[in-house]
Amino acid sequence: MSHFTTIQVQINNGEILEQVLQELDYQVERDTMVRGYAGNKVKADYVVRQANGYDLGFRKRGENYELIADFWGARIDEKAFVNEVSRRYAHKSLMASVQNQGFTVEQEETLKDGSVRVVVGRWV
Repeated sequence: MSHFTTIQVQINNGEILEQVLQELDYQVERDTMVRGYAGNKVKADYVVRQANGYDLGFRKRGENYELIADFWGARIDEKAFVNEVSRRYAHKSLMASVQNQGFTVEQEETLKDGSVRVVVGRWV
């Protein structure tokens, strides 16, 4: 019996995902197996290894990635994990898009509610 749970996430760029996971101090492996309960395994594109033997994996499904893990064994708060990865991913994606379109960041501030306000500009 598998204990793996799958969570859909709004992430579509694997390179940025890997950068975010590394910024969060996770060791990331590519194209390997996610370990779960009783030796069960499932393949993922990006895998965060954990010392307790229960890994966190991201695999591409259609346009987006999904998070797959045995959260009971992983012993992490999946909602907090997904929120932090998603927040950082959105910021990093925005910064890449801004740069690719020739804009520069003129101002950036973190608001009281934790959201980030970014002002960009471009000379035309």
